[in-house]
Amino acid sequence: MAALKGGTRPPWVGLGAAVWVEIVSGNAYTFPLYSHTLKSVLGLTQHQLTMIGVANDIGENVGLLPGLACDKFPPWVVLSIGALACFFGYGVLWLAVSRTVESLPYWLIWLALCVAANSNAWFSTAVIVTNMRNFPLSRGTVAGILKGYVGLSAAVFTEIYSVLLHSSSSNLLLFLALGVPILCFIMMYFVRACTPASGEDSVECCHFFFIQAASIVLGIYLLTTTIMSDVLSLNASISYTLVFIMVLLLMAPLAIPVKMTFYPMRTRKSGTLDQLIGSSDHLVQGEGCVDKTEPLLKPSSSKTNVGSFCESDDVSEVAMLLAEGEGAVKKKRRPKRGEDFKFSEAVIKADFWLLFLVYFVGVGSGVTVLNNLAQIGIAQGVRDTKILLSLFSFCNFVGRLGGGVVSEHFVRSKTIPRTVWMTFTQIIMIITYLLLASAIDGTLYVAIAFLGICFGVQFSIMIPTVSELFGLKNFGLLSNFMSLGNPIGAFLFSGLLAGYVYDNEAAKQHRLLRFGSSLSCLGPDCFRITFLVLAFVCAVGTILSIVLTSRIKPVYQMLYSGGSFRLPPNTNH
Repeated sequence: MAALKGGTRPPWVGLGAAVWVEIVSGNAYTFPLYSHTLKSVLGLTQHQLTMIGVANDIGENVGLLPGLACDKFPPWVVLSIGALACFFGYGVLWLAVSRTVESLPYWLIWLALCVAANSNAWFSTAVIVTNMRNFPLSRGTVAGILKGYVGLSAAVFTEIYSVLLHSSSSNLLLFLALGVPILCFIMMYFVRACTPASGEDSVECCHFFFIQAASIVLGIYLLTTTIMSDVLSLNASISYTLVFIMVLLLMAPLAIPVKMTFYPMRTRKSGTLDQLIGSSDHLVQGEGCVDKTEPLLKPSSSKTNVGSFCESDDVSEVAMLLAEGEGAVKKKRRPKRGEDFKFSEAVIKADFWLLFLVYFVGVGSGVTVLNNLAQIGIAQGVRDTKILLSLFSFCNFVGRLGGGVVSEHFVRSKTIPRTVWMTFTQIIMIITYLLLASAIDGTLYVAIAFLGICFGVQFSIMIPTVSELFGLKNFGLLSNFMSLGNPIGAFLFSGLLAGYVYDNEAAKQHRLLRFGSSLSCLGPDCFRITFLVLAFVCAVGTILSIVLTSRIKPVYQMLYSGGSFRLPPNTNH
């Protein structure tokens, strides 16, 4: 990665562009919109359909290659690869659903969706890694905003699907194959590394608040218009007007760089980082600066006891320092939590795997409901599942945005580890799954709403937690490895469990000895066993989350005991 020259170019343009990229990077959430058509056109069983849904989740979350690429190439290269994957993957699906090409093999459909959804990993990795480095002092806030917009993407696509594409699955897939890559090619110019402020900026808080407020307004607007479109018969002109307003709300974050252009602020030269943003351990000075490195995570001077997380060394620190000073020993030690880790160093840590398992439980169980949302609604008597998808999308957004904001507030003010909120939400998920298993009349929408919120929190908590425990240097690779919990959970809980239980119950209802055709299942028994298993899994995840939180609490006391997560002052000699 090339060194970033010092300058005052604000990163807000890139954040505004990242919002649009994150919206389209949620294209995997459109699976419920065309899954029923895909099932009928190809004559699939529910088990086969859920396995295709697993391909969707595998592609969306297997981001090891994007993580490696993001640490070696500029963001536009990563976005370009994602755009090509989106074009080819959804292009094949369009050929199948539109019957342009008859009798495409099942394995090709599975692979095509995997490639198409993998575009999301390239899109999201490029913008999140870039913006986390552009705003190193506001990681939780930035992660919450960007992941929040991903959560809204399903509602945005639903609006486009209903109004512009006339509820046609074929048109939707064509739009995903052509429209999404074109948008990314336009936005990639603006997503780039910038020089962030090195100190706390009061105006920055106002800018973040504006984006958060704009995203909340957008979320409420999308949910309201979706319900209106379902309840009322709106004519074409009104529908198109609603879509135009939605586009304006999506452009709201760009108001910040516009405002900064017309009303520029005076910035002190010492207020910028003339460094390479991308490594929290080796920050390369810009032109005119001495070759000096400082750690991003500077331990607090407070007397907080952090001995429980500092690993003991065979040689004392004093002896090691003396040996280094005499040139007898080269400085080489394993990093401690809060510093930059290599991938090989992180994967041998217990905290890494605890975080992975907690995240796996939260998103793996939640994505099972999302993949089967259309069938869950139909089984409980809901024929039009667009409202369910929009409700889940809005609440997913609330969870992602709220998780980032709330965790950022409490980690700064009370040094409470972010994973506490994963614990709380997984307890709520246990109750929600039990509620879905009971299938009490009138509780479906409430359960889906709570599940969407809890599902969203998992994303906005995992991302900054990885950066705080293991550093920003290899953040792209580490966070994308964590994301593997999503497809693994989808394969186990959705592909193997939910699909089998659904088809088995459908065969019983149709008095068949074996299931092997496309049958519909009605009633609470279609998913009851699945929901009970998911409730048990979340109970295990809650216990693991409590263990993880108790282990990493001293780390957060060290990082945030001064009241904020600060970069060291940039002194030029």
